[in-house]
Amino acid sequence: MTEPHGGISGLVVRWQRRHGRQSLPWQGTRDPYRVWLSEVMLQQTQVSTVLPYYERFLQRFPQVADLAAADADEVLALWSGLGYYSRARNMHRCAQLVVNAHGGRFPQSAAALEELPGIGRSTAAAIAAFCWGERAAILDGNVKRVLARVLAFGDDLSQAGAVRELWQRAEGLLPAKPADMPAYTQGLMDLGATVCLARRPSCPACPLQDVCAAAREQAPERYPVRSRRTRRSSQSLWLLQARARDGSVWLEKRPPAGVWGGLYCLPVFDSREELACAVPLAARRRLADRPPFLHVLTHRDLHLHPVAVELPLAALGGRTGEWFAGEEWPSLGLPAPVRSLLSQA
Repeated sequence: MTEPHGGISGLVVRWQRRHGRQSLPWQGTRDPYRVWLSEVMLQQTQVSTVLPYYERFLQRFPQVADLAAADADEVLALWSGLGYYSRARNMHRCAQLVVNAHGGRFPQSAAALEELPGIGRSTAAAIAAFCWGERAAILDGNVKRVLARVLAFGDDLSQAGAVRELWQRAEGLLPAKPADMPAYTQGLMDLGATVCLARRPSCPACPLQDVCAAAREQAPERYPVRSRRTRRSSQSLWLLQARARDGSVWLEKRPPAGVWGGLYCLPVFDSREELACAVPLAARRRLADRPPFLHVLTHRDLHLHPVAVELPLAALGGRTGEWFAGEEWPSLGLPAPVRSLLSQA
């Protein structure tokens, strides 16, 4: 396919090389392991949040084989606080598959990469473009916004058909030279993250202003069109913060699906009454309510109510969990608010 708005890719490439982000730690490499690691971490997460996690993961797992050989709980522990924990579980599975089925080498095409766990079409295209210069289009949330504005793409991106059409348009904008693909791909990401913002975009600073249909309409915030928005929900949860006399804490592994899936956690209850029924009758009068606090997820507000109590080691024997000493629990995969609670106690 040829570029219908001749010059768009060139404008992006030249702008990125002069003004785009150049110092991110995963730039300047064609190592697919490092690029893949960064791309998975950056899914729905800001660069500033990802940076320390990326460095810690590379220190602990410098090669894909190191990650594949790691215990799942250690991977989740390093991921703790980054959110979207299914990414960490898929990342671990992907590393194991790369080692066991591909001899430790990532497949060298977007189509083959997309077959691996946790790698969708846009992530696969980004890896292939950065590492091998493949002419493959990315279309994450930021890039959808940039292209929808440049093209005045008014179809409803809540609909699968509209997304397919935008993919086709994105493929038609790719630069002709594979050597330009890394800068073009990074440039679209940089524009979406720093210039073409959802609210109050900086149109005068954008290299695409002269070819942007939304800018000509003086209505960039009209795009992209989404009629169906995800509604925020709210949930109250009670956390049993049980300690033994020796300082050990009781933790239980969460089910794979749902909030904090697969992580170790304080026992979670839907009500204070349900929590009280989980401890021996003699201990209920010692339950101490700690200050509740809000933990914000992407589409849900969690109102958390910690309740502390000291219990004998045998008190929770009917539940599926175990006591962890103070030197043991920090190395587990824990939700960020639970880790914070335990650290403060």
